[in-house]
Order: sequence, then C-alpha cells, then structure tokens
Amino acid sequence: MDLVLRNASLPDGRLHMDIALENGRIAAVGARLPLRGAREIDAGGDLVTPPFVDAHFHMDATLSYGLPRVNASGTLLEGIALWGELKPGLTQDALVERAMQYCDWAVARGLLAIRSHVDICDDRLLAVEALLEVRRRVAPYLDLQLVAFPQDGILRSATAFDNLKRAIGMGVDVVGGIPHFERTMSEGAASVRLLCEYAAEQGLRVDMHCDESDDPLSRHIETLAFEAQRLGMQGRVAGSHLTSMHSMDNYYVSKLLPLIREAGVAAIANPLINITLQGRHDTYPRRRGMTRVPELIAAGVDVAFGHDCVMDPWYSLGSGDMLEVAHMGLHVAQMTGQDAMHQCFLAVTEVPARILGLEGYGIAPGCHADLVLLDAASTVEAIRLRAARRMVIRRGVVVSEAPSARATLNLAGRPASTGFRLGR
Repeated sequence: MDLVLRNASLPDGRLHMDIALENGRIAAVGARLPLRGAREIDAGGDLVTPPFVDAHFHMDATLSYGLPRVNASGTLLEGIALWGELKPGLTQDALVERAMQYCDWAVARGLLAIRSHVDICDDRLLAVEALLEVRRRVAPYLDLQLVAFPQDGILRSATAFDNLKRAIGMGVDVVGGIPHFERTMSEGAASVRLLCEYAAEQGLRVDMHCDESDDPLSRHIETLAFEAQRLGMQGRVAGSHLTSMHSMDNYYVSKLLPLIREAGVAAIANPLINITLQGRHDTYPRRRGMTRVPELIAAGVDVAFGHDCVMDPWYSLGSGDMLEVAHMGLHVAQMTGQDAMHQCFLAVTEVPARILGLEGYGIAPGCHADLVLLDAASTVEAIRLRAARRMVIRRGVVVSEAPSARATLNLAGRPASTGFRLGR
C-alpha cells in the first residue's frame, strides 16, 4: 500500500478504522487492517472525512474587495452595482491570480471541490476564459465545476443567452440563471423555462440563483421544480439561495416542499451571505433570511451549504473554511440537536458532492483517495471547534499538513497538564 491511515474515526460513527490507499484510490477500509503501507499515519482517534465541497461560490469575484470601492451599504443590490463597475477594468491575469490564491486557501482547508458561478454578461467572456484556465491549472488537486451565470438576467441582458451558449461551448459545465432579477415575475418564469429547456437539450445540469429576495411572492422555485419534473431532469437541478421561502406563507410552503422533492431539485443555502444580505429593509423584528433548511431536509430534499463569497463586493470576510459555513448554518437554522448538527456537516461534504455529481467521492474501497484528517473526534466537534486540518490528501498524496491545536495548561494550585486539547 502507498499509505495507510490508522485508528481513524469516520463521519458515520465508526471508530478505530484503518484506511489503505493505493494508486490514488481507497483500497480497503476496516478495523486493524493487516496491510502495511510505505507510509503509515496514526490518526489517534481523530476524524477522517471525505473532502469538503462548496456547492455555491463566485470565484470570478473573490478577493476583489475594495475594487473599485467598498460596498458602503453592505447590500446585495449595491454589490451587484459594484460588480458592474468593476467588470470593465477586469484583466484575465488578475482574475487568474486571485482565483489561484483562493484555491490555495481552499486546499489547505480540505476544500477539494467547488462549484463556481461565472458571470457571462460581459461580451468578452473574460471571466469565463480566466476560470477555464484556473480549472485547468488546479485539476490535479481540486475539482472546479463552472456555472454559466447571467448576473444581469438572461432576458434583461440582450446578449446574455448567446453568451451563455458560447460559454457552454467553451467548456463551462452547468447552466445558471437568476429569474428574480428579470424585469417582471412573468419574465422570470420565462427565463427558467428557457434555460431548463436549453440544459435538457444539451444534457447539462442546472443551478439557478433563485428567489434571493425577502419578497414572499418571489416564487420562481415553484417554476424551477415544475420544469425539472416536466423535462425529466430529476437529480440534475439545484435552486440556490431560496431566501424568499423564509418569508413565505406556511400554507404555501406546505404545498411547495413536496413539489421540490418530487421534482428531485436540490437546495443550496449560503448561511454566511444569506444572513448578512437579507432582511436589510426590516426594522425589528428582523428576518434571518436563510431558507427553511430543517423543513427542506425533513421533506426529503437534498440541502447543501455554500460559501458564496469571500472578500468581494458582497462580503468583506471569509477564508474558504466550510466548517465556518456549517457553523453559521447550524446557528441560523437552529439545528442544535445531535442529528441536526451532523446534518450540517453533511451539508458541506456528502450532500454537495451528490449535487455536483462527483465521481468516486466517499470513504469506501474504489473511491478516490481524497481525505481530510481533522483535529476533532466527531463531525459535531469538528463544527464546534472549526477544527484544524491536520492533513489533506488528494489522490493518495498528502498536499497539506498542519499541527494539532493543543494547549498546555498550568493553572495556579494545580499540576501542569500537557497534551490537553481544548474542546475534548
């Protein structure tokens, strides 16, 4: 064997497990495997998980905070306006440089798969070319899936649909949309229909920014679910944000949730950004803004958490840490039961991997040898501590290592205690 991890805890609760890696794949998983590896690593009972997956990000804008100016109001609409101001001055080299820096951050944090939306409303398709180059460069250590995203509206922008088709022809993977940003509700619905029909014809997945609004009457998720079912696209469609659901009438939602489930449409919430940008017109009580995560999960809908933004016109913070995303999602959704907290961990690992259609993801023989060793004993503890990534492995190769977060206590009147880990 190339490498054997010993004495690992797994996300499903199994303890004292060994994981043998060979030729970039997982060869065996079991207790006290009688195999020997060229390198052996003692996990010491810590959690070994498949890598983190970000189902919703904007890599073309990342690390552009302050260009050309700061978002003074901190609102979604000013962020969109700022992006419009920034686009004419973008250069491919700068886009690639910022995206590559972010990918380095991501890998160090065990984030090895990202679905990034890329704006296609610039007729130059500069950002598309840049992120295709980034995807090529990072392929050995990170899966980057690109969504053709018409930031200005597919019908509102005269050249957007042609640009989207050009972007797909260049190699972009997924069809995006933003129906709530079209001029009218009816045009929003028409945009969903147009884009879903195009994706179905091309055999592509769909991921739409959908109802990113506090308006309870923004109901494009209903149209998205209907079109997914009509076109036989179950399992290939996701609605991102869905924040209007937070403000919807409960009776209407009771009808909507089964429709989403029957259509096989996934939901992607973005806790850090949803809680920051929504409810801006409220005084008090102020709405949380994030979609109905526990209710969607209870209805049988796949729900993932995305980071959405890091240091860009919409959000001045962030570091590529999906445990921070899960931590915020847990609090905003009030998912504090043990099973619910574990669901929040799955929302940044297994569930987004399923939404992205990642091949060979997981901890089982035959899966890719992509693993993260965390400085925590369980999924819940990992979220609580935003645990250090002791080791990140990609295709069987260790690509990042960091020491355990350990502290030595020397309290007055008590003997010194060494090797004590905070939170254990």
